[in-house]
Amino acid sequence: MTPEPHDEAGPRPARPAGYLAGRWFSLKAAAAGLRYTFRTQPNARIELVALALVGALGWWLGITRVEWAVIGLISAVILALEAVNTALEALVDLISPQYHFQAKRAKDAAAGAMLLAVFGSLWVALFLLGPRLWERLF
Repeated sequence: MTPEPHDEAGPRPARPAGYLAGRWFSLKAAAAGLRYTFRTQPNARIELVALALVGALGWWLGITRVEWAVIGLISAVILALEAVNTALEALVDLISPQYHFQAKRAKDAAAGAMLLAVFGSLWVALFLLGPRLWERLF
């Protein structure tokens, strides 16, 4: 893992007082997490490209609103799970900087969950887009 500029421990940023200021603080933290995920994880960028291709294919095939909703939901699940996997990897690296078999198990299990979700998304895409694509091509 490549060290980030702020990898050293330091004081925790103070959460601002007030409801709206607290929500804004949380939103900025979530956006920073997404930026970190997409900047450091090649698979996250691959998933974004795949999402763009599925979107273009869905547009070309003229899928229904319900099909768009299903594809949107499964896409959000994949990207969210990638962010959770990234967070877990960062946390395991923080807790166990040296190799430990339990740390490997945690990382492998998270990666396995990601793999299951990707296989599920491929099944959904095949089920929703496959028949229309077959009709268009053959």
